[in-house]
Amino acid sequence: MRKVGLMTLMLAVGVGIGLLVSGRLARVEGQAKPGAGFAAIAGALGAEDVDGPYDVVKDWPKDVSTLPGNQKWTYGAAEGVFAESPNRVYMLFRGELPAMKAPKARLLPDVGPSISFPVAGLWRDTTTASPPGTGGTDNDTSEWLTSWEGKAPDLGIKGPPYRQMGVDANWENCLVVVDGNGNIIETWKQWDKIFRRPHSVYISPYDPDKNVWVVDDNMQVIYKFTHDGKQLLQTIGTPEKEGADATHFNRPTYLDWLPNGTFFVSDGYTGTRVAKFDKNGKFIMDWGKKGGPRGGGDNEAVETRPGYFSNVHGVAVDPKTHDVFVNDRNNHRVQVFDENGKYQYEWKVDANPSSLHLLYIGSGNTIWTFDRTTNKMVEWDLKGHLLYAWGAMGNFPGALWGVHGLSVDSDGNLYLAEVDNGRVEKFTPKAGANPAFLVAKPVKPVYTSSN
Repeated sequence: MRKVGLMTLMLAVGVGIGLLVSGRLARVEGQAKPGAGFAAIAGALGAEDVDGPYDVVKDWPKDVSTLPGNQKWTYGAAEGVFAESPNRVYMLFRGELPAMKAPKARLLPDVGPSISFPVAGLWRDTTTASPPGTGGTDNDTSEWLTSWEGKAPDLGIKGPPYRQMGVDANWENCLVVVDGNGNIIETWKQWDKIFRRPHSVYISPYDPDKNVWVVDDNMQVIYKFTHDGKQLLQTIGTPEKEGADATHFNRPTYLDWLPNGTFFVSDGYTGTRVAKFDKNGKFIMDWGKKGGPRGGGDNEAVETRPGYFSNVHGVAVDPKTHDVFVNDRNNHRVQVFDENGKYQYEWKVDANPSSLHLLYIGSGNTIWTFDRTTNKMVEWDLKGHLLYAWGAMGNFPGALWGVHGLSVDSDGNLYLAEVDNGRVEKFTPKAGANPAFLVAKPVKPVYTSSN
């Protein structure tokens, strides 16, 4: 009996020790390692990844008010940006707005009880404040300033406009060039007169002449300028005339190139197609049909048929596979096609609802976008799986509000144009940042005899 009792006691003690040890091990093994997880820099103490894997460059660029005789004005809505190099960056704006400080917070009893302004530090939405005011899907652009001036019939305004050019805005300095320190080195004021709503700006990585391309959605055209901006070489589309054929657009938005110089245009805010052109701007083909959200109300059913679009607001080409990624914005999805328009696959975006502004691949193996709903930069793999996201809404340095244009220079610096904040921000990669979370550098320039 003693032996049995002793064995029972030893067994109980052993089990107890085993449970204690295993519990401790379980608690230790169940704890995440310090710094592991969804972070740009592993182990960063107190980090929130507001700027993701980047540091913002404060007070960059110089304000347009620093130009002689232009002290009254600052940048309007920032539509696009393109970094030709770390020392030459093109910035695209919808004119200028009055330069002024943020107003002090005050109550607005004439609006309603307990209403105050500014809200959360945000006081001027520059995309609403800037001309022309006709920006949404299916807007009529025939009178390009009507909406902005407040003369639209649905507003019921009589008499003089409540906003006037030269007082509430200034249609100058739509395209400004800065160096790496943000100094303004060129203004292309000579072309302000032909811009109506300049939407994006580029230089093809396959063009040895480095011509500058500007997509203007209200003007219904794509302009091709010489590198120095002295000459307009080509106008693709018919100015101020909408359509959907070889010589007309219906509010084009963005474009991207194949290595042989062929390019694709997302067309567009009102159009519902992708148009393909050769390196000389000769129309090749197009694809896409009108197919917007159907149903109505909060449970509105969006389009699900392949190749149907509503607000084609972004296009990106994978230079390796030649696949064409298309932002079907109002249907909250990204559709993927081969270079001849054959549908490949798609993915839905689960923000409620999403409002994607752009697509970018560059030389990378992932695709980046900005979602206006969440005000975050988002990185997916090329099948749509989430890899990383960062950003916070605001107007402080490094915050994001309405990112509408994106570019990366050869050093890896990131440039973001914000339509709502009315600014372009420059970000430099943080030391020790996870390289998988950095936006890919641009395609390395390739100039061949076929170009």
